[in-house]
Amino acid sequence: MNTELIKGIIPPILTPIDKDERIDEAKLRKQVNHVIEGGVNGILAFGSNGEFYMAEEDEMECALKIMVDETKGRIPVYMGIGGIQTKKCIRIAQMAEKAGAFGVSVLQPMFLKPTEEELYQHFKAIAASISGTPMLLYNNPGRIGYTLSSNLVLKLAEEMNNIVGMKDSSGDMTQTSEFIRRTRHLDFKVFGGKDTLIYGALVHGAAGAVATTANMFPELVTSIYKKFVAGDLNGALEAQYRLNPVRLMMDKASFPVATKDMANIMGLDVGDPYRPNLPTKGTILEQMRDEIKKAGLL
Repeated sequence: MNTELIKGIIPPILTPIDKDERIDEAKLRKQVNHVIEGGVNGILAFGSNGEFYMAEEDEMECALKIMVDETKGRIPVYMGIGGIQTKKCIRIAQMAEKAGAFGVSVLQPMFLKPTEEELYQHFKAIAASISGTPMLLYNNPGRIGYTLSSNLVLKLAEEMNNIVGMKDSSGDMTQTSEFIRRTRHLDFKVFGGKDTLIYGALVHGAAGAVATTANMFPELVTSIYKKFVAGDLNGALEAQYRLNPVRLMMDKASFPVATKDMANIMGLDVGDPYRPNLPTKGTILEQMRDEIKKAGLL
């Protein structure tokens, strides 16, 4: 399977909604073009910051088709899958394949505490249902409560020809580097999942990063990757250091509200988060604005 396009900076694109929580097509198309013009290498629909847990399947399908249509083949579009039930994940994966997604990214089941064998069978069944489409694993222990092991990732990568990469949001560089080391004999692409550690992931051999801040500041975030692959390591590190205070300020707001807060500060007009989340107000919002200004981004 050709994995040449699986690289670089991929934002989990925001899902703009109107006051009735319906997906706003015009704003979604605008957001797609904003990140493409900023130099990203792909788009992840309905990742964590795309609020996948809030959208119904028919809404996901509609939005995915809009994204595929708007990208016009300029960059790959990946479909995020965060279902608990294997059958539901298969259904979404097959929908994404039919809708024209380049690939899918599958989060480990939340709320449950599956055994290694249960996880193996879960991911294997999803991959087998879309054998012609690239599939990435998504490890997010901070949100899910348990981690994927490097043994499991290696086994899946060796046995399933379309499981070709993963996103690791553990924030543990030892774990990220082990995913990379254990699979380096394969054509397997590991992506960092922490915006503050893009440079660190690249140094350890990552193919890129899935970075939420690329929704708001795509030029800066992609410059970390571009400078790194061009051999400008000092420039890449300085770009990382410029980004980090802005990203860390997001932690003062509730998840995933800060991403839409900052996008709206930047004039992207992506609307409010889905309820029960509410837009950030007051001091924290002003601190976000100040940090963005300090970084020279506003």
